[in-house]
Amino acid sequence: MTEECFMCTRLSDNGPLFVADLPSSRVYFNEDQFFPGWVFVVLKRHAVELYDLDPGERAALIEDVTRVARALARVYRPVKMNYELLGNLVPHIHWHLVPRLEGDPEPQGPVWRVEHEPRALPLDEARRRIAEIRAALG
Repeated sequence: MTEECFMCTRLSDNGPLFVADLPSSRVYFNEDQFFPGWVFVVLKRHAVELYDLDPGERAALIEDVTRVARALARVYRPVKMNYELLGNLVPHIHWHLVPRLEGDPEPQGPVWRVEHEPRALPLDEARRRIAEIRAALG
């Protein structure tokens, strides 16, 4: 873990947006729910690139991502699931999983290009949705 890494310091946070602790990652509900169901799947240890992981660790991470995507699909019934792994702004392996729903304002493009005011849910609603995702994770 590095002092400068936002994701590494976040790993110890079990705050209200924490969803789940999985074998190789932790899952967080994005505070901005303009795209309902948007979560982060964050590698538990600090690494920047997928090629920094050994094959077993990389496979375990992909299994975590797949498990979360399946849970989100059960809860949100998306038209398409988006998987984003960039790291340009926060250089720590973390996936953005974004269920793209019917009525999406920009179904053909990435969420980054949709100008919008961030949409935070009331805490009770965020907790309800997090509980649904946890239940779908099993």
